[in-house]
Amino acid sequence: MTIQTIAVIGAGSMGHQIAMLCALGGYATKLQDIHEHALTKAKATLEDIMNKWVNKGKITEEKKEAAFSRLSFTTSLEEAVKEADFVIEAVVEKLDVKREVFAQLDRFAPAHAILATNSSTIVNSLIADVTNRTDKVINMHFFFPPLVMDCIEVVMSEQTSDETAHITMDVCKQINRTGVLLRREISGFVANRILGALQREAVALYEKGIADFKDIDLICKKALNHPIGPFELMDLSGIDVVYYVMQQRYAETGDPEDRPFACIEEKVKQGHLGRKTGRGWYVYEKQPLNRS
Repeated sequence: MTIQTIAVIGAGSMGHQIAMLCALGGYATKLQDIHEHALTKAKATLEDIMNKWVNKGKITEEKKEAAFSRLSFTTSLEEAVKEADFVIEAVVEKLDVKREVFAQLDRFAPAHAILATNSSTIVNSLIADVTNRTDKVINMHFFFPPLVMDCIEVVMSEQTSDETAHITMDVCKQINRTGVLLRREISGFVANRILGALQREAVALYEKGIADFKDIDLICKKALNHPIGPFELMDLSGIDVVYYVMQQRYAETGDPEDRPFACIEEKVKQGHLGRKTGRGWYVYEKQPLNRS
């Protein structure tokens, strides 16, 4: 099957950049969100990023214009996917929401279309059973920010076909990203399991009063040569995303070690979600989140 049209569902911090990657890769791309203001913000943010790329010589003006000519925006899910060969879901990291979206995708998308989830931790077998195409459902986990990070975890379930996996890996190559295929499911995949272990230990040390979060970040950067510390990374990714991931892991395992930390839950309740709200572990000047 040749992929010509891709639909991206959800225009948030991940979705709009994934859509631009697809458009830059030559695909006719439709970006859908239920909120018109989210699409307006997404378009403005992408124009800003691409203009910076042109100014820095990363891309020509002609290639930028060609990419935008392939990219369209809609609030209608049916309109977005009715002609799609490949769909990438990038909605909130909540299982019930994703299952609801995939049930609709199964109704509206052509029978041949592959349905991929950008979930950072939820395995696709927990979603695929709401569709009539479990062999065509797969994880396609991009990393934030997608326009910068060169890695995609492609994860198969026992039902995912080899053809679906191969096509998804081909899409990764076409959009100039390194796809890594995992043939066995595990919650959190590889990167987030390793990252989660680091974050859990960092927060535990903080809650026990061993060190301040700023000092923990400093040690990770200076002693371990990490580009940013675990608390800075939580602010960048979104503390609410970290919270939802821990909630989902705890729901799956029942292990008290996987329960969200009290300090994380408190920040979510306060609305201090990191860079996107101007305050998380650190305080930031409010500005659009675009990594150029």
